[in-house]
Amino acid sequence: MSDNATAARRSAIYLLDQILGEGRLLPECLAAGALDRLAPDDRARAQRLTLQTLRGLERADRLLDNHLNRTPALTVQNALRLGAVELCLGEAAHGVVNSMVEIVGRSRKHGRLKGLVNAVLRKVADEGPEAWPKMRVPRLPEWLREPLIAAWGADAVAEMERAHFTGAPLDITLKPGATGPGEALPTGSLRVHDAGQVSTLPGFANGDWWVQDAAAALPVRVLAPRAGESVLDLCAAPGGKALQLAAAGATVTALDISESRLERVRENLKRTNLQANVIAGDALEHQGQYDAILLDAPCSATGTIRRHPDLPFAKDGSEFAGLIALQTQMLAHAWTLLKPGGRLVYCTCSLLPDEGEVQIEEALDQNPDMTVDRDALKIAGVDQEWITPEGGLRLRPDYWADLGGMDGFYIACLNKSA
Repeated sequence: MSDNATAARRSAIYLLDQILGEGRLLPECLAAGALDRLAPDDRARAQRLTLQTLRGLERADRLLDNHLNRTPALTVQNALRLGAVELCLGEAAHGVVNSMVEIVGRSRKHGRLKGLVNAVLRKVADEGPEAWPKMRVPRLPEWLREPLIAAWGADAVAEMERAHFTGAPLDITLKPGATGPGEALPTGSLRVHDAGQVSTLPGFANGDWWVQDAAAALPVRVLAPRAGESVLDLCAAPGGKALQLAAAGATVTALDISESRLERVRENLKRTNLQANVIAGDALEHQGQYDAILLDAPCSATGTIRRHPDLPFAKDGSEFAGLIALQTQMLAHAWTLLKPGGRLVYCTCSLLPDEGEVQIEEALDQNPDMTVDRDALKIAGVDQEWITPEGGLRLRPDYWADLGGMDGFYIACLNKSA
């Protein structure tokens, strides 16, 4: 048994404790240094184990319930969950069981339960691999599942859940004229399966491309920036869209309220040798006049669950109303920053119509100088059936199922009267 493997598992259990017990998101835990002590390979393994366990949590719990008279303390429960997922996905039983027994056995609070862990995981090792693929696709929590069914129907949500369970490959956006790894998608992004360490892929160090889900690359393609235009990227971090705008030759102002998140934008601009004016500030207080604006508004991020399976467990929907109100404010203020004759793309990585379709319906009602540009959505690879009645573009995780899916997004292009 590798000490490194045990260290990665111990860290994964800690992350599960934070997400499932404290309601913290995985990126928040990572930013706080949860894995900083691990070597890069072990850090990647701890993250992978955490994500796999969250995706398979429902199946793991159903298997474990057969062998538990009562639910143990969360840390022990998460050790069992992690062990069950690893065993069912084909990891060697002796390594997994011994590792989990050692981790629990070293705990002052829970050490006495190492015998339970040993017995339960050995039973899961016997029956789990055969039972696992026969179990239903894990479902979203009811707080999220219900509104999504109301919006899209039970069959569509079941397909979204299948996409969430499958997870997400790595998508990249190329600089104009550059090449990169992966297969070409219908919209022009490249998709890399089993990518491994991103920084070691060909072209990364040279700045030939950046990581960006294929759906997230579409808002800038809808905006269609032109060389020399002044373009404001509101809520710019982590920076993929700012890089697209800069690569098109636009004069880019990249604004975000988080100085720490803007560091990543600056790093990517430097790596790709692209230019933008990066500003830390509140989007609701920003002033200026621009030819075009991209508003990627703060949202529930429910469209990104295939790559962020922590979200349904760390959240409960209580913040939705505040986010929807903020989106309305931001769209109204952004409209005042747009020159007459200009265009604004509003987008959210959300599956909830209140954060997409409804926002645009209400904005069109309230702004007589605003029209929706359906023609802007005529992009190679975009199915015209994805265009919604009010004139926006609705993307969902179950689209492109045979290619590996896409993030859920809503995108609308709004023109301002001259």
